[in-house]
Amino acid sequence: MDQVRVRINADDFGHSHEVNEAVVKAFRRGILNSASLMPTGEAFHEAAEMAGMNPGLSVGIHLVTVMGRSVLPHSEIPDITDLDGRFPHDPAIAGLKYFFSMRGRQQVFKELEAQFEMFCSTGMTPSHVDSHLHMHIHPVIFQAALTLAGRYGVKQIRVPVDDLFIALHHDRSKILQKVVETMVFRILTRRMRRTLDTLGFGFCDHVHGHLLSGRMTEEYVLHVLKRLKPGKTEIYFHPTFHSGQEDPTGRQRQGWEEYKILTSKRVLQRMAALNSHSHKSSSREEKL
Repeated sequence: MDQVRVRINADDFGHSHEVNEAVVKAFRRGILNSASLMPTGEAFHEAAEMAGMNPGLSVGIHLVTVMGRSVLPHSEIPDITDLDGRFPHDPAIAGLKYFFSMRGRQQVFKELEAQFEMFCSTGMTPSHVDSHLHMHIHPVIFQAALTLAGRYGVKQIRVPVDDLFIALHHDRSKILQKVVETMVFRILTRRMRRTLDTLGFGFCDHVHGHLLSGRMTEEYVLHVLKRLKPGKTEIYFHPTFHSGQEDPTGRQRQGWEEYKILTSKRVLQRMAALNSHSHKSSSREEKL
């Protein structure tokens, strides 16, 4: 029987000092064991330095092709960024541009190559590949990410298909949107899975967090941890540290809540019990 393995990941590492602080503290004090580093983040270099001081933290690359800025200047990728070097804010508009424009496709590859090079300039090799708003499920971006992952020696890529039933059990808001997103993601990731299997890339069998993005709760996380299926599962978060000295935005408030989930006593206890059970199961299998 397949062993239960869990990756607890923080997306947007490098986005800001507050996010970096939350990631490191959640790793040291909580259940976090992985992070996805944004090469285009304002606090990228600080995050890379922090990762170097915490070698037990697995660090992957969080590719940015929407709702963020580029590594390359606008003059080199004029068809996919504005004059300030920012990608489109709307994923649908970005996706259409990347699919139908040959120049756009070429510039996407050039930019993603620069993002890989930026990451590897730190001396690290990404442990995995994922992306901002899961844009790597887009066929053009997926192909570019796959090619570059192979070139840079990365063998793990996120396949983000959430569990609709568990999500609806905890949050029944925007049901139609959740159903439609699940259907679209399943269609787009079906080919991803086949391709990754054929080429020998690894990916988590189960991924949680997408359908409750911005609405993660401790009860939801505990529910997922209690009902883990055999194979490898990823639960991803967007933690942010909040000192309490300023008035936080909605995103900062949710990020702070997710940091508290990652360091919650109940969640820590559940994870410890899970790790203990997995260790005993491995020991029994070795004896057999």
